[in-house]
Formats: sequence, structure tokens, C-alpha cells
Amino acid sequence: MQPSSVTELLFQQLNFRGERQKVISSNIANIDTPDFKTKDLHFEDALRKSKEEENLKLSITHSNHIRLDNNIDKSNFSLYEVENLIEQNDGNNVNLDTQMSEMSKNSIMFKALQSSIKKDSLWFKTVVDASSKN
Repeated sequence: MQPSSVTELLFQQLNFRGERQKVISSNIANIDTPDFKTKDLHFEDALRKSKEEENLKLSITHSNHIRLDNNIDKSNFSLYEVENLIEQNDGNNVNLDTQMSEMSKNSIMFKALQSSIKKDSLWFKTVVDASSKN
């Protein structure tokens, strides 16, 4: 059982931030590789599309409920090459300052998502504890 309806979205976004950190790290690691192109991940477009196509789904709160297949793609982001960046003489277009800035923003988002998940779980625990006292 999930603490709230946004829990899955928070975990998807947390997964995306972890994968994006790997991509940014790869960009930085390849800063001196000839012809290497900066890469990034798309997430928001895939999320928007999945939410537009999503039908109303039933929550399963008891073991006797009918289970339905929820076909939610856990990896609904895609890798792409960032275009229109200034290339160096060797064809590499990785900018260290930009990548370090993106890494910092991504890290802040990751920590905010972790905090949101903890708070979401705490609310769930509070409700369960309060209902057990009755």
C-alpha cells in the first residue's frame, strides 16, 4: 500500500534524478574525449503523456480486492544529445561549468524529493497510528 497518490510519482522522479546524475557524470568524465556530445534525459514530456493517457485506476487497499495490471513504465525517460552547443576544436561540446551547475541543481532536486517522500511516509504513519487508537 502506498502512503498517498503522489508516492509513485515521487519515486519515479527520484529514479529520474539518479539516472540524470549518471548522465551528467558521464558528460564530465568525457570532457576530453574527442567528438563526444553532451547528453541529457527527457522526463517531463513522457510524464505528461502518461498522465494524459492514464485512466482512472483502482487502489488496492485489501488483499481481497481485484488486482488489475497497472502498466506504468518505470523508465519513462529517454537519452538525447543536446544540440546547438559550442564545440571545441576536437568536436567535443561538453562545458564543465554548465555540467557542474546541472549536477548541483539535480542534487538539490534529489534531496527535495527524498524529503518529500519522508514527509509523505510520515503522514501515512501518523494516520495509521491515529486510526489504531480508536
